[in-house]
Amino acid sequence: MHPQITVSSLDIERLEALFDALPTATANANARLLAELGRAKVVEPEQMPPNVVTMRSRVSFEIEQPPQQLCLTLAYPKDMAELDDGISILTPIGTALLGLSVGDRINWPLADGQMSTLRILDLPYQPERAGEIFR
Repeated sequence: MHPQITVSSLDIERLEALFDALPTATANANARLLAELGRAKVVEPEQMPPNVVTMRSRVSFEIEQPPQQLCLTLAYPKDMAELDDGISILTPIGTALLGLSVGDRINWPLADGQMSTLRILDLPYQPERAGEIFR
């Protein structure tokens, strides 16, 4: 179950730069994110729908197994130190969140290898919606 995802051209550009800077040994760990980006619909930041999770969005979501609800900010690794509620794009959940819309569900492997379903509940903050295109 992989719903259509939408990613901004700016986020794609920044994620590609991030991959270029990562050690080669991490390539396999990031293969899922690369696969997700490969299937994404890419739009300009100004055209981003207001209900889509983008980088630096604060997103409320639930994980079905183990059951929990979280509200976190999707972040680049370099920004994690400044965020109390950050989740890195390089984590399995961070990768799963990018590009989903409010209401979307996705089956996804968690860090422990177990499969779970994530569902986007709300998007309290999205930079593009707030007019912060070049955050």
